Amino acid sequence: MKQSPLFSGIVYILLGSLFTYFAIQNVNETGWGFFSYLLVALATFDFGSGIRMILFHFKLKNIQKK
Repeated sequence: MKQSPLFSGIVYILLGSLFTYFAIQNVNETGWGFFSYLLVALATFDFGSGIRMILFHFKLKNIQKK
């Protein structure tokens, strides 16, 4: 089954939110350590990929509309 870029983008955004939540919890419990920075980096990559996929979806829709 082929997934649309919109669905993939939403999944990436949700994963980024989840990693952000875990990073906040980890910083509150243990402070800024390696694992906290790793979670923040993963959240950043997921948010970036999610936004890129959603923009790609709308660009495809615009091209198909013409």
